[in-house]
Formats: sequence, C-alpha cells, structure tokens
Amino acid sequence: EVLQNHVLEAKVFHTEYGTGVAILTGAHRFSLTTNIDDLKLRRMPEVPGLQKPPSCWAVLSQDRVTIVLLAVGQDLYLLDNTSCSVVVSEPRRVSLLPQEKLCEFNSSIRSPPKQMVWCMRPRSRQRAVVVAWDRQLMVAGNSTECIQYPLGKRCHSRRPAQAVGLRGPSLGRRRLRHGQGALQEHPVAPQDEASQEIFKIASMAPGALLLEAQKEYEKESQKADEYLREIKDQKLLPEAVSQCIEAAGYEHEPDTQKSLLRAASFGKCFIDKFPPESFVRMCQDLRVLNAIRDYQIGIPLTFTQYKRLTIEVLLDRLVLRRLYPLAIRICEYLRLSEIQGVSRILAHWACYKVQQKDKSDEEVAHAINQKLGDTPGISYSEIAARAYDCGRTELAIKLLEYEPRSGEQVPLLLKMKRSKLALSKAIESGDTDLVYTVVLHLKNELNRGTFFMTLQNQPVALSLYRQFCKHQERETLKDLYNQDDNHQELGNFHVHSSYS
Repeated sequence: EVLQNHVLEAKVFHTEYGTGVAILTGAHRFSLTTNIDDLKLRRMPEVPGLQKPPSCWAVLSQDRVTIVLLAVGQDLYLLDNTSCSVVVSEPRRVSLLPQEKLCEFNSSIRSPPKQMVWCMRPRSRQRAVVVAWDRQLMVAGNSTECIQYPLGKRCHSRRPAQAVGLRGPSLGRRRLRHGQGALQEHPVAPQDEASQEIFKIASMAPGALLLEAQKEYEKESQKADEYLREIKDQKLLPEAVSQCIEAAGYEHEPDTQKSLLRAASFGKCFIDKFPPESFVRMCQDLRVLNAIRDYQIGIPLTFTQYKRLTIEVLLDRLVLRRLYPLAIRICEYLRLSEIQGVSRILAHWACYKVQQKDKSDEEVAHAINQKLGDTPGISYSEIAARAYDCGRTELAIKLLEYEPRSGEQVPLLLKMKRSKLALSKAIESGDTDLVYTVVLHLKNELNRGTFFMTLQNQPVALSLYRQFCKHQERETLKDLYNQDDNHQELGNFHVHSSYS
C-alpha cells in the first residue's frame, strides 16, 4: 500500500517498547510500529467515509496501549487495534483521553493555526499550548493571558522527547531571528536550583550576596565589603562561589553567564586553595554551548542535555551536519586526543569530499592529502573504500597511494579487481603472508596460462609460489618447470617422484 499510495505524513512517538513511527498513506489509512528496532507494521482500522487527510491527528501511548486520535471536521475519531469509534461529548472511559476542560482562550485570530504543540513538564501540572501561524507564535497556559512572539519568517516547532519546552526559531527579546532556538519554561529542571536561589526576589542565598558584592566592587562601592563580610562571617564563601559557577551553566544569555563567572572569580580571591577545576571546566562548557547555540548553527542544548549527550555525541551531530570547521575548533579548544577528535572529523570530511562529482579525481585526491597529510589515526584505505562505493575507482586508487600500510591497501585493490597492482604492493611491503594471499587470489581468478605469465614478471612471487607448490601442489611444480624450460629442476622432480 505504501509503495502504491506513498506516505502523506509520519509522526514519531515514544512507547515502553522504544521509538515508534506512525504513517498516514495516500489511501487515508493509518499504519504504525511501536518499535522501529523490531519492525512490525500494524495497519489500523479504516475511518468510515474518510476521503481526505484529517485536519489533525496524534498518536497516544500509555500502559502498553497505542491509539491514534484524529479530527475530521467537527468529529473526533479514536483508532485502536480493533475498531474505529467516534468520541462524543461524553467520552468513553479511556485514560489516554482528556476528562476535563483545562482552560479556554481566545486568540482573536480568525485564520486556523498552522501548527499546535502541547508542552508541559513531566510530573507537573503546569501546562501550555504553543500555537504557530505564518508570522506569529503564541504560548497559552492556564490563564486568560498569553505570550506572543512576532516571527520574522515562517517557522516549524518541535517538542523534545522529554517535553520541558519547545524548539523552534531563535528567540530574541522582541522578535524571533532566523535559525533555531529553544523556548522553555523556567526553571526547566531540578538541577537549576542554584540559578533559582540566586535570582529569586530578595534572595539572601550566598551566591546572590556574592553576585551583589561583585557588582558593588565594580562600582567601587563600600557595599561590596559589607556583602562579602556577611558571607564570610557565615563561612559560606566556598558555597557562594560554587553556586555562581553552577548557576552560570543554566543561563542562556552570555552576559548573565559572564556576570556569574566574574562573581565566582571575585569570590575565589578570598579563599585559600579553592580547587579551580570546576571553574575552568564551566568556562569551557559554556564556550562550547554558546558556539552551538548560535542561530547559524542552531543546536540550542541546555547544560543538562549537553552533559548527558557527551561531547563525543555532540561532535557526531556536528559532523552529520557537515559543520567540520566548528567541530575541529571544539576538539582543539578542549584538547581532545587526535584519534578521538580531529582525526575522526577529518576522516568524515574526506569521506564526504569523495562524493563531490564536480571535481576531478586528481583535485580531490590532492585536496584530501593536503588537508590530512600524515595525521595519526587517519585511514586512507577507508576513504578510498568510500570513493569506490561511490563509483570512483580511479580516485580510490590514487587515495591508496597515500596509505602507508600495505596490509590496508591490498584487500581493497583485490576488491576493485586490480590484482596485479595488489601483487606489486604486496611484494613492496616485504610481507610474505600478504604476497601468498594475493598469489592464491590470482590463481583462483586467472586461467592457468595467464596466471603463470603474471608470475614470470614477478620473480619474488614466483619463488614463493614454487615453495608453496613443493609442499602443497607437486604436479603444478612440474608445469612451472616445463614452462620455464628448466630441465635441471625438471629432472630432479622426476627423480624425487620415483623415490617417492
């Protein structure tokens, strides 16, 4: 059905089994799988009289039950494994469906929205609906008020899997800039406690007092000393510094981050032997986060997401987006090992480079060698294999010239049917086992006469093959002596055979 009618729309959802995908086909039928790692597509019951796509639909999953909820005009339908039912004003008792009206809000906009996203914190009663029009984004919650954002261009919003906020266009103070950004409730997580303590109204937390002390110090005010004494008298200065460092991680505005880190740096001056690692590490993390949050990059990670994701996975995401220069700068800044960082990224770049068809094989091979050189951890054979898979055999051969390890060159040359070149490389390597591998491959690939002629041009390979035949294939040895007109050895062969 999918091949005939195509997929009109698809939605990803999460279940106890894993990640699921539901599709709406051109025949206006729904199919879904609850776990893409164990793909079993289940066709849902047909919606009676459905001649066009529904105005909206969603997949709901709870307690190992997955259903599709869809709207057609004023009607609401519920699809489960066995039936399609109309949801009337008194909905049947299904725990997945809402049982009460939470609030009612009038947007005063006559045109229907382009997109709606439900947004709430897990295990929380704080709810919001984000509604998008072509040039307007609106956040409505449990009140008659709403937050409005004018848009510079059309947008598409996406709710994260663990819904604590919304990803969409980059949010400025009054207008949304081009690119991506995060719109999220504050505070977003329990880990944000330090930020809450510092910035809540009339806070007397150690971090809040230290922040005020640093601000007064910049003004050359004596109040700085008063605030500082209050913290020191309570012996809370180390806690104040740690609070400011931690809070800086949960702030998205660089100016606020700097203000908190300046306060932490100011407080450290009055502490004997304060370990600097947490401060240095936070500065590094924030520089990386601010770089990827830039609207031109568009990865608005929170500090918690960044830590759980790990730097290795973040680099993988940058590589998949072909943001190679930024990924390399991050590796160099964090001083990651070349094999983990720069080498791996350059290898990905080279594999992408060989797919570009607008440049000649010579240009591409030269550009890759100029960039990679003898960088540790780089395998030219892997890049050559990618070029061969793309149908660029000559480019693959040129790239193999830069591979210093013959053991890596030879198998790919054999795969590319360049057996004679593989034999030459194996002999150059001085590796007897490698030569035997190629010789036996040639023996199976070529007819007997061509095989013997090929060995005639490679004395080392011929000598090794003779040694092989003495122990494994005595009759073949006689044929070799005959072809070479080597009567002395042929006579010895017959004498030896007679004694045997």
